[in-house]
Amino acid sequence: MSYQEFWQPYREIVEERFPLLVERLEQIQSEETVSRPYLAYFQHTASFLEKLCRLEEEIYLGAWQQKSQQQWKRKNQELYQEILPENYENSYGNPAYAANQLGEAYGKLLGLLYADIRSLIPFAFEGRNYELTVFGELLVEIYNCFEQQEQPQEEEIRNIIYWFFHDYSEIFTEISVMSQSGPELDFHVRIIMDSDLSELSYLYRYGLYITENERKTAEFLNHMPEEEIQAMADTYTEGYRIGFEVTGKDLSRKKYVDLRYPVGFERMMRAAVKNFQKMGLSPVVSRGNELSLSGRGPGSRFVESTSPNRQYEYDHKSDRAAYLDKALVERRLEALQTAYENRKQRAAWYAGPAVVETFGEDDFEPKNQPLAWQFQEKQQKLNVYYANQSMKITNAYMKGEERSFTIIAYPIPAIGDKFEEIFAKTVQLNTLDYKQYQMMQQKIIDVLDQGKYVHITGKDGNSTDLTVALWRLKDPQKETIFENCVADVNIPVGEVFTSPVLAGTNGRLHVTKAYLNGYQYVDLELQFADGMITDYACSNFETEKENQAFLKEHILKHHDTLPLGEFAIGTNTTAYQMGREYGIQGKLPILIAEKTGPHFAVGDTCYSWAEDVAVFNPDGKEIVARENEISRLRKSEPQKAYFNCHTDITIPYDELDKITVIRHDGTRVDVICDGKFVVPGTEALNQPLLELAHGRKSKS
Repeated sequence: MSYQEFWQPYREIVEERFPLLVERLEQIQSEETVSRPYLAYFQHTASFLEKLCRLEEEIYLGAWQQKSQQQWKRKNQELYQEILPENYENSYGNPAYAANQLGEAYGKLLGLLYADIRSLIPFAFEGRNYELTVFGELLVEIYNCFEQQEQPQEEEIRNIIYWFFHDYSEIFTEISVMSQSGPELDFHVRIIMDSDLSELSYLYRYGLYITENERKTAEFLNHMPEEEIQAMADTYTEGYRIGFEVTGKDLSRKKYVDLRYPVGFERMMRAAVKNFQKMGLSPVVSRGNELSLSGRGPGSRFVESTSPNRQYEYDHKSDRAAYLDKALVERRLEALQTAYENRKQRAAWYAGPAVVETFGEDDFEPKNQPLAWQFQEKQQKLNVYYANQSMKITNAYMKGEERSFTIIAYPIPAIGDKFEEIFAKTVQLNTLDYKQYQMMQQKIIDVLDQGKYVHITGKDGNSTDLTVALWRLKDPQKETIFENCVADVNIPVGEVFTSPVLAGTNGRLHVTKAYLNGYQYVDLELQFADGMITDYACSNFETEKENQAFLKEHILKHHDTLPLGEFAIGTNTTAYQMGREYGIQGKLPILIAEKTGPHFAVGDTCYSWAEDVAVFNPDGKEIVARENEISRLRKSEPQKAYFNCHTDITIPYDELDKITVIRHDGTRVDVICDGKFVVPGTEALNQPLLELAHGRKSKS
C-alpha cells in the first residue's frame, strides 16, 4: 500500500467537509459577529488555519514540487515567525498575551486551541487534511458559541474541547500505532531515499522549522566522502544489530526498525536505511506526539529540527490539563488496546527504535509562566496511571524481551565555530576501540563484584555522599553484578552499570549543574533512603515551591517518589576531555555525558520489562542484578512494578572525590580516588584527564 493509498480513506471521510471548512474559515476573517476582543483572535486563527489548508491542497496536487529553495524558505519563515522569541510577546501562543487580550479563562482555553492548530503545520506538508478538517471544525464550533453568546460559559468551551479529544482520540491513536507497525506511512522515508540531497529545498518538505543548524549540517554531510558517511551509518546500524546479538534476541523475526533522527542527517540515514534493508528491516517513523493530547516539549517528535522557541514549548507542555480526566484516560487506553489488537501481527514485527540525537544548542533555563496550564495533583496521578497502563499494553504486543534499540549522537552547527572539528572528534569518539574498554571495564567489574556497598563522594563544591547497596552473588564464578557496556545500543563506549539493591542505598546525590532531557538544572540535589527519593531540591527558580514543582514534573515525572534504578561508572574519559577542551560539557547529550563520570538513574532499571531474559557479559558470566525490590513486584502486583521513566544524572570527574567498594568483611578498596581511576590495568583511562590537567597548568 502506498502513502497516498493509506490516507485515501481518511481523505474520503472529509472530502465534502474540507472545502466547506476552508470557505467558512475565509468568511470568519471578514465577519464581525463576535464581540471584541475575541473577534481578533478568531480572525487571526482562522486566517492561519486557512493558509495551512490551502498549502496542503497545493502540496498534495504537486504545485510546490518545482518551487525554489528560497520560496520554500520564505514559506517556512512565514509559518513560524509568530512564535519566534523576538515576536513571542505578541502571540496568542504566549499564555500571558492570550490572557491579557482575552481574559485569563478564555485566554488559557483559546491559547491551548491555538497551539494545537499550530501543531498541524507538518500535517499540511504530509497531506493529512483529515486532521486539518477536524481541528478546523472544532475552531468553528467554538466560534459559533461566541456568535450566539457575547461571553459563553468557560465550562461550555472546555466541554467542547474535552469531547473533541474524547471522540477523536481513537483516530489519533490508530494513526500512531499504524506508523510504528508498517511501512505505509513512509513520508519521511521517501524524503530520505528519493530527494536530491544536494538541493537543500528538501529540508523544508518536512514542515518543521528549519534553521542554519539543519542547512549547514546537510551541507557539511554532503561534502563528506562517501566512505566516511558509510562508516557513520555502519556504526549506527551495527550497534542496533549487536544489541540483538548480545542479548540473545532473534532479529530475523522482526521486520520494522523505527527511525528517529534530526533533519539534516538524510545522507547518513540513506546509507543506514540500505544497511537495515540488508538485515531484512523496513524503516518506519513513529507519529503521535505532536498534539496536546500526548504532550509537547523536548523529544516529543520522532523527526526533529531546531525548536523555533523552547519557551513556547515549555509553556504548552501541560495543555491537556485543560481537559484531562479519568474517563478520557480510559478512553485512550481502550483505543490503544484496540489499535494494537487490530495490528497485533505487525506490532510483533516491531524491532525497536534506532535513534540519532544531536547536541550543541545553548542551555535552556525555562521561565515559569503562571498563566500556562498546570496539572492538578489528581491529574498528575492520572498521567502516571496512563503511562503505566499504556506501557503494559504496548509491551503485550511489542514485547520488551524481544526488541532492542540503539542511540548515537552528533553535534550541530549551533555548538560554535569549531563545529566541523567537534564533529570529527565525535565520530572518533563513536568508534573508540571497544575491546580495550571492555578489558579495562572488566577489571573494574572484578573489584565491584567483591562489594556489599559502593560509597560515592564529591569534592570542590559537590556535596554527594551516597552509599549504594549491591546484589549479593551466589556463584561468583558464573555470576556478575555489573554489565560491561561497550558500543552497541548505547554509543559511544564506556560504562559499567547495575540495578542497585534499594534497601541500604542511602544518602545525598548532588550535581552543581546538569542538562537533562532539554532542561538545565542548577544545584540539583536528591536525598535517598532505602533507595527511594525522600527529598529533592534545585536552584533554578526564586522560590522553593517553583523548584519543587519543576523537579516533580521533570525528574519525578509526577510520581511522589522514584527508586534509584541504576548505578553506573562512566569510563569514557576521552568524551570528558572533548567536553572540557571545547567548553561544551554542558551541551553534551546524556548519551555521552553519562559516560563522563558515575551516573545514577532515577526510575526504572535498565532491564525494565525484560528482567527475566538472561543477559551475559563478554566473559560469559550472567548479569544477575536485573531487578530491584520494586520491579520484583511485576509478577504479584504489576501495577506497582514500573514507573516508565529513567533519568540519568552524572557527576563529572572534576566534581568526584572517591568511588570506594566496601566488601562484605568491611574492608575497602577504591575504584576512583581524587577523580582518577586507581584499579590496576585501568591507567589508560587517566591519560585524557592528565592531559587536561597538564593543559590547564600550561595555560596558567
